[in-house]
Parts: sequence; C-alpha cells; structure tokens
Amino acid sequence: MAAHDKYHPLLDQAGRTLNRWSAPDAHQRRLRSEFIRHVSGHTDSVFRSCAHGHVTASAIVLDHTGRRVLMTKHPRLGRWIQMGGHIEPTDATVEAAALREATEESGIVGLVLDPDPVDLDIHSFECPKGVPNRHLDVRFRVVAPVDAVASCSDESLAVDWFDVGALPRELDASTLRLIARAVARG
Repeated sequence: MAAHDKYHPLLDQAGRTLNRWSAPDAHQRRLRSEFIRHVSGHTDSVFRSCAHGHVTASAIVLDHTGRRVLMTKHPRLGRWIQMGGHIEPTDATVEAAALREATEESGIVGLVLDPDPVDLDIHSFECPKGVPNRHLDVRFRVVAPVDAVASCSDESLAVDWFDVGALPRELDASTLRLIARAVARG
C-alpha cells in the first residue's frame, strides 16, 4: 500500500500550516478556506493521485540582500517561474517540500525557508503523465546564503538571478504578486 492510499500525517500538517497563516487580503483568505476544505475533504489531497487537484509547494528564492530573485525556466512552460513542485510522501511538511524543491532546482545548499507561506495560488496544469489537474500551490519565501552559486538541475532549462526591478516580462500576475510579497516580508 502506498503512503497516499491511506491516511497520511501530511494532511494534518498541511491543515495546520494553512490554519496558522495570516492571509494578507480577502482573496488570499478565500483561497486559504478553499485549500483547507480541499485538504480535509480528500485523503490524497497532498499527492498527485488526487483527481480533484493536489497541494503543491513552491518557493521564491531571494539572495541575501533581498534585491535579486532566482527563477527557473520551466521546460514545458518555456517561461521563468519560481522553484517548486509536488509533495512527496517522504516530505515531513509542506514547508520541507518547498525547501527540498528549491534546493533541488537551484543547486544551492543552505537555503533558509520562512516557515509562514507568502501566498497561495491555484492554477491548472498538466502533470507529467499528461493528466490535467489543479495545483493548489502553497508558496514560501526562501533566502540564499551570501556565497550562493546556483546551478541548473535536469528539471529546468535554465536558472538565473534577476534584479527585482528588472524581472522578465513574461512573468504572470501571480508570480509578480509572490515576488512582491516575498520582498516586502524581508
């Protein structure tokens, strides 16, 4: 039996993360309520097996000054986005999943994650097996160490640092919102 075929402690943990988070506006409060209902309503809600959508974890990586952001060029989307991805049964928390994804995709050891989400977002996405689904993305702020050197993983076309005042034009509104909130939190 796979970890997601039965009750998994990540369900409670995800609920605690969402419940303790102080959403910054009415839209984010509505999303938080939808995420909480989803997590409590589906025993596999944090895993890609959930046909009704699944929780994902991502992180916007800032340099130690908070003036540059590290982005990954997504191979299927062909555009710059934050680091992130699916939660694995071996992840202890949603926060740990976001940090794992940021570390794997950036190649940077020693990233420091702010344990409170910065933002929530829901987007449609075709998962690797070609099945359309919804990602209920819990998004965190991560800070790189002073001497951080990024490297491109096999999950990306490229990784690069961008000054927060000179971001790629192709960024969508939710990514711009995430960056602005992460920088403001600094």
